Amino acid sequence: MPPKKKGAQEKPILLGRPGNNLKSGIVGLANVGKSTFFQAITRCPLGNPANYPFATIEPEEARVIVPSPRFDKLVELYKPKSEVPAFMTVYDIAGLTKGAHAGEGLGNNFLANIRAVDAIFQMVRCFDDADIIHINDEVNPVADLDIIKDELRLKDIEFAQKHLEGIEKITKRGGQSLEVKQKKEEAEFVKKIIAMLEEGKRLANQTWTQKEVEIINTMLLLTAKPCIYLINLSERDYIRKKNKHLLKIKEWVDTNSPGDLIIPISVSLEEKLANMETDDERDAYCKEIGAVSALPKIIVAMRQKLDLISFFTGGPDEVREWTIRRWYTAPQAAGTIHTDLERTFILAQVMKYEDLVELGDEASVKAGGKLYTKGKDYFVEDGDILYIKAGEGKAR
Repeated sequence: MPPKKKGAQEKPILLGRPGNNLKSGIVGLANVGKSTFFQAITRCPLGNPANYPFATIEPEEARVIVPSPRFDKLVELYKPKSEVPAFMTVYDIAGLTKGAHAGEGLGNNFLANIRAVDAIFQMVRCFDDADIIHINDEVNPVADLDIIKDELRLKDIEFAQKHLEGIEKITKRGGQSLEVKQKKEEAEFVKKIIAMLEEGKRLANQTWTQKEVEIINTMLLLTAKPCIYLINLSERDYIRKKNKHLLKIKEWVDTNSPGDLIIPISVSLEEKLANMETDDERDAYCKEIGAVSALPKIIVAMRQKLDLISFFTGGPDEVREWTIRRWYTAPQAAGTIHTDLERTFILAQVMKYEDLVELGDEASVKAGGKLYTKGKDYFVEDGDILYIKAGEGKAR
């Protein structure tokens, strides 16, 4: 292999599945507001909210448009014939019960569906409503958090132990081959993971080496997925920003899931806003109550959790916002437009969003020396506007 260029950045291995088509799942106990939240965030009738456990049997899926002031500004500048915003895929997953890791309730289904997503919106109920039963007969968000944490952790111990058994079948052969040596090292690391899980730790909140990340990524562990905690409040508590459970929830997250976001939300308010016919009607109601929807913040926060960024292509025909994983090279970004563009990539001409907005048009950007030519080793940055040149055509 040719030597690395002096000073060149080395691409890190990120925790989680590779690729940019990543999915988020809405997780929680039954009757905490997951399906109603799903309907509100997608503004579509795919969810199935109902006042009994397991109303959602199969995970429902929808694409959610990503709020993007930058996209809106580029549409204003280019006035294109077609506008294509970025989206995020969201799943509504059936409610969990205690004992799910052992198959209780819809446990096996539930845990398999979480394994298939890349990040978790964990919905926690903090509202009292006699008409909506709580599966454990009382509103106790810390107890609910403990249940979900333990179910995911216990299932991960099972997954890790099975993974260890597979490794030990190779190590027991003996010998001094490179494969055996590597598997022995991997076995010791998996034992370390099991010990951490038994201590109650979430793997996503730990620090790992690049080699360790590679191993974790092959195991698809539930506690290795990034998580955002959505605290479902009554509309009244959300508006006044007060609830008797909030401090205890913060203390729990700081202890058990350090560094993870807590976002208060009122699903009842979001449902009300989603059912309004126009943006003007929604804006007027938010102004009246002195509160805004939490959905834009939630969507943007999850993209950041998944290390997703945006690049843009723009012109009179179309403005489009593309989603890629951080540390994508220019050819990989081109491949999200069309696989042939990655294979036959020649170069990318790059404008920075801020430069285009400041200078007003592409001609001024070019005249100001702000149009950059980048090759195959360029890591695309959030907000880049790309013009791809490839052996089989061009894309912008």
